Amino acid sequence: MWLIVGLGNPGPEYARSRHNVGFMVLDELARRWNRPITGRRWESLYAEETRRDETIALIKPLSFMNESGRPVKAWLEGTSVPPERLVVIHDDLDLAFGRIKVVAKGGHGGHRGVRFIQQAIETAGFPRVRVGIGRSEVGDEVTFVLNPFDEAEARLLPDLISRAADAAEEIVERGVASAMNRFNVRRRAEACGEPAESTRAERVESTAEEVDGCQSTR
Repeated sequence: MWLIVGLGNPGPEYARSRHNVGFMVLDELARRWNRPITGRRWESLYAEETRRDETIALIKPLSFMNESGRPVKAWLEGTSVPPERLVVIHDDLDLAFGRIKVVAKGGHGGHRGVRFIQQAIETAGFPRVRVGIGRSEVGDEVTFVLNPFDEAEARLLPDLISRAADAAEEIVERGVASAMNRFNVRRRAEACGEPAESTRAERVESTAEEVDGCQSTR
């Protein structure tokens, strides 16, 4: 079994905020799999799907971002799923808007939802899909993440969400190593299967870090 957790805040006032990218990616997976996320368990909305004989739970914690650790811990304990089969999808201020990074494990990078999950389950050993939202040039971070995407970002948002969903699917269907091999590249052209310029050879990351954005195939 796999658990895919999208981080966000419940309630219509937060639905389109930058901080709710994780929820948006789960909605895209639910759409693809025709599995509405309407079940309730362990302080979460959830849906289940079976793919390649694996059960996958799509989970939206309802505890608000800063308390995400509590429902995630309950899911891990209630299903006996090991942390390495937990995939967490979340927004990332340190990535420019439109970029994606996949990590196999590692620090929370200042993201409170991730930090509280790591504290609650006492490990950082779970894969994450980090979705870049960039930083505001003015104002504070809290206001920025709780506000909706601007008009230019909103036009590009569907493709960003779709690519993040692709990355999550790759992890659960073929494993983290396969996801890193597929997505963790520096040059956009070769990541998308296009010929690279001979003078600009692509260097593939080998550190479970970068996933630059090729257009989703969905």
